[in-house]
Amino acid sequence: MLRSIAVGVFLALYILVAGPPFVLHAWMTGDVRRLYAMGVGGARFALRMAGVRVKVEGLEHIPAGVCVFVANHVSNVDPPAVVGSIPRRVALLAKKEVFRMPVLATALRLADFIAVDRADREAAISSVDEGVERMKRGVSYLVFPEGTRSPDGRLRAFKKGTFVMAIRAGAPVVPVAVSGTQRIMPRGSFALRPGEVVVRFGKPIETSSYTVEDREEVRERVEAAVNELLPPEQRRE
Repeated sequence: MLRSIAVGVFLALYILVAGPPFVLHAWMTGDVRRLYAMGVGGARFALRMAGVRVKVEGLEHIPAGVCVFVANHVSNVDPPAVVGSIPRRVALLAKKEVFRMPVLATALRLADFIAVDRADREAAISSVDEGVERMKRGVSYLVFPEGTRSPDGRLRAFKKGTFVMAIRAGAPVVPVAVSGTQRIMPRGSFALRPGEVVVRFGKPIETSSYTVEDREEVRERVEAAVNELLPPEQRRE
């Protein structure tokens, strides 16, 4: 538990002390690269503090252009582990609760993160529209389309909004499998345990030949691809 407290204190101080100058720079210049590097660097250091080792496989499958990274979700460790593994700037569709801290919320918005209200269908649709517009401007996104963390570590059914966004933007979808985080920080736990996380990228699935009416087919293909990349104990039964 002491390890978890130390990581929490580090992150809070890092955001409050290092965050404002980088947020101000991004706001004044319109260039978020330094802000993004600061955020990812802090997340990577926090994982190392917690004794978490991240093993990355399949980087050769990531296409050069804009894409949507779609990952399974079992732990709060998933976002920093995956973002830190992607060798380019990405933004996230994140639940609105993440945007409650003033400095963090400003940084996330400047970095093209989008707040999603899962309880409001119209707001969720608006978030997809916003994502499409930003992707057309060159922003790639990481999404956890299960909508919440899996209670048992096994893959849950994906929601369709992510695939509507990818189809409308004409962007390929990169399946991502995350394993090991359910042991490092299980759902409902605040304690961090040391261990290894494996982030595995699969071959991209093109969406350019699909229409929004085909979203269920795209969803099924991506879900099956993520399921195949996961270890047996995390696959859907």
